[in-house]
Amino acid sequence: MKKYYIFTYGCQMNVHETEKLAGILEDRGYTPANTPDEADVIVFNTCCIRESAEQKIMGNIGGVKPLKKAKKDLIVAVCGCMAQQNDMASLLKKKFPFINIVFGANNIEFFGEYLDTFNEQKKFLNMVEKDKDYIENIAGVSCVRDNSLYAYVNIMYGCNNFCTYCIVPYVRGREKSRSPESIYAEVKSLIKLGYKVITLLGQNVNSYGLDGNTDGVNFAKLLDTIAHFDGDFELRFMTSHPKDLSAEVIDVMASNPKISKTLHLPVQAGSNKVLKAMNRSYTRESYLDLITRIREKMPEITLSTDIIVGFPGESDLDYQETVDLVKQVRYHNAYIFMYSKRKGTIAEKMENQVPLATKRARIHELLDIQHHISEELFHEMVGKTICVLVDSELSSEYSAKAQCGKVVKINKTQPLCVGEFYNVKIIDYKKGNLIGTITNE
Repeated sequence: MKKYYIFTYGCQMNVHETEKLAGILEDRGYTPANTPDEADVIVFNTCCIRESAEQKIMGNIGGVKPLKKAKKDLIVAVCGCMAQQNDMASLLKKKFPFINIVFGANNIEFFGEYLDTFNEQKKFLNMVEKDKDYIENIAGVSCVRDNSLYAYVNIMYGCNNFCTYCIVPYVRGREKSRSPESIYAEVKSLIKLGYKVITLLGQNVNSYGLDGNTDGVNFAKLLDTIAHFDGDFELRFMTSHPKDLSAEVIDVMASNPKISKTLHLPVQAGSNKVLKAMNRSYTRESYLDLITRIREKMPEITLSTDIIVGFPGESDLDYQETVDLVKQVRYHNAYIFMYSKRKGTIAEKMENQVPLATKRARIHELLDIQHHISEELFHEMVGKTICVLVDSELSSEYSAKAQCGKVVKINKTQPLCVGEFYNVKIIDYKKGNLIGTITNE
């Protein structure tokens, strides 16, 4: 029995595409390997959002060379966003002659055919596609999901925003929405199979339907329809762009109990000057106004965000405006990164690049500020009753997930069923986890 091993880098969309790659391989009789050493096929599903990620991937590809030398028939494939970049396939082949197949993010569904072709011809395959639209094809690919309770569903691909620091539009292409009917069918099948948390994915889910391919169904209508499906499940989505988060979407979130009251809303910076340079298409004031409107409708909302510090031209005053915004909004979680140049983006060639030492000082300070805010907010949850999904049973306790993403530990005072939702009263918060007890409240 031949085996496969997949290295996965990047976002939830990459994780879900790895599930599809696994499905393709298992349809051809492969089984998962525990380690790369056991594998007959090794796949690198790559990300290129940051240069550091690309460097890490390159190092890990190089690490396969001894395996390839020891096992002549080992097939090594590279796919995903990094492979989608211009001339990357030839660069990879030159740097790592042992690579057998390179294909991009736009044609993952044909990986099985590429394997067949390589096994017949034993020649290097550069199968990167730039412009073809396979969106409905990839939706129908077999999928070996990483978890039996949590499922991802792509509702669209690509991005039209062209933030000046981001390479995604250049490798993922323009926004393309799946048909609502195909999404509904996939979600219904997942509910029937017993999945409890379904997350809708897109580079900017709020843009769903704006390409005119959904017969007038926008993101709010899509959300509302799915939230009314029969079954015991929780509905989530990511990622949202602040400029496109409509009042209609907020109303749908607030009015549907099946929709998670958690929202990832990347702000990236708190300075209007920096936001403009980033081409984010909103202001500090409009973002804060959006937060106010969200909290008016959903006081219990859990907010998270992405922030870049040290963007070209960011002054001390600009940075302090970001600090001030973080203190005003009080996110439960924030993913904070130092700006790094990304080849092929507008920001790469901007003047006034911020010195590394300055970026490091800023990120350490902001991480510390956010850590204290997060700790305060989670401590404030003590005494509250929340709904959680029990997702595993340990020797002395159950482990569950709250909508805010935090792990909740529950003592075994009574038997619980893994895969079921329960109301839990939070009685403590320690070591980064919420501690709860079952309640009938």
